[in-house]
Order: sequence, then C-alpha cells, then structure tokens
Amino acid sequence: MPPRIPNVLTIAGTDPSGGAGIQADLKAFSANRAYGMSVITAVVAQNTRGVRAVEALPPEFVAAQIDAVFDDVRVDAVKIGMVANAGIIRAVAERLRAHGARNIVFDPVMVAKSGDALLDPEAVAALRADLVPLATLITPNLPEAAVLLSRGEYWSAEEMAMELPALAAMGPEAVLLKGGHLTGSPESTDLLWWQGQTRSYSAPRIATKNDHGTGCTLSAAIAALLPRKTLPEAVDEAKRYLQGALAASDRLEVGGGHGPLHHFHEMWG
Repeated sequence: MPPRIPNVLTIAGTDPSGGAGIQADLKAFSANRAYGMSVITAVVAQNTRGVRAVEALPPEFVAAQIDAVFDDVRVDAVKIGMVANAGIIRAVAERLRAHGARNIVFDPVMVAKSGDALLDPEAVAALRADLVPLATLITPNLPEAAVLLSRGEYWSAEEMAMELPALAAMGPEAVLLKGGHLTGSPESTDLLWWQGQTRSYSAPRIATKNDHGTGCTLSAAIAALLPRKTLPEAVDEAKRYLQGALAASDRLEVGGGHGPLHHFHEMWG
C-alpha cells in the first residue's frame, strides 16, 4: 500500500496575486505531496508591490470554517499564518484545542516588509497567550521575534542563539528562528530549538527580488512534511524545497514588485 497522503489545513489571509498567504500555502502543500485545505481569516487586497486593504472576517465565521473541516476531515497538520486581530486569534486557538489539533506550525505574521506593525498590542498579547503555547513549532523572523520578546530590533548571530530559550519558554514545542534579516554574510542561517537542543540550518543567499511569500511557503512546507517526518527532518527538507523555489523564481514573470517563488519548480517550468 502507498503511504497515506496527509491532509493539511492552512488558517491565514488571502493574496489575490497568488504569492503569499492561503494561495502560497496551498501550492506548498501540493508541491510537498499533501492535500491542502484552507480557512480564511482575512481577505487582503494586495499584489507584488504591497498591501492595499485588509478586511478581517468575523471570529465566529472563522470558527465555523474550522469546525466544518474538523467535523468531516481527518486533519494531520495545521499551518497558521495571518490572524488579523485578537478576536480571531482567540477563536482559532479555542477551536483547535477543542478539536485536538496536532502538528501545528505557526508563522507569526506581525510585521510587514515595510516594517509596519500588522497587529495591535491587544492582538500581540492574545497571540502570546493563546496561539504560541498551542504550537508544535513557531517560525518567527527576527522582526517578529523582537515583537514577541518586546526587545529592540537590532540582532546579531550571537543574540539569535541567546534568545532561543526565551522564545521556547513561551510554550511552543519548538522554535525555528529565521536569520534572513541578518546582513553581512553570504549565507542565511536559521536556528531550530527542539528538545532542549539547537540545530543550525544554513543556505547561500540567492540574489533575487522574488521573495514574496517566503515565510508562508517555508512554514507551509514544514506543516506538509510533519505528518511523515521528525521535526528536524521536516525543517531540513522544507528549507531545501524553499531554496529551490527561490532559485527558480526568475523563471516566472509575475508583477513588477517582489515577485513570488516558483512553488512547482520540481514539476514544471
């Protein structure tokens, strides 16, 4: 018998240009051999140049979507992205707890590429209290980790390693702290804290402007792989997949800003 195909749910906002959010997550699930499902938290008017408007859905409707999936489908993993506000955060956490969700990968989308905050202080507090402790893995970049820790935005490689235990103390099973915002090195290094140990994942930086949806894609790929891999194996394989998607992104001609990754680089194009 062939191995069982995992069913993976993304809970996030939309991107009509297809490069990030729900659309990127579903592509990453498919590329990593998982069946994708989605719960929408917010409808976002955006393209490769930026976000124009955001319309958050009512928390009770987000909860109803989650219930509809779990009441009918075996869910093997969950990826959480944009959660928009405190009401949605609490609704998502409550329904995932009620359904006994497992293999939860949380990408805490809190800071835009421009540096602007995407969540107000009440939402950040709810995120710390309700979603972070629920996660199997959180995948903050450095600006997001700074918000979680209420610390300054400046980071060094040494500070990344020093702050990992503080992030782990917030309650997730594991932390993947992404170092892409550190400059001055030809490689980008991420640090994984899991079972009291730190593992390092380094990859050469790829010179491309097509980096729209990088965080969404990495966390979605990890979620797709978790039902069949150990956590370090899932991170390693997802990182290699992301590297290939970045390297092949210039084959696509999508928009005039930060273009998308090539999610299906191993299959076509």
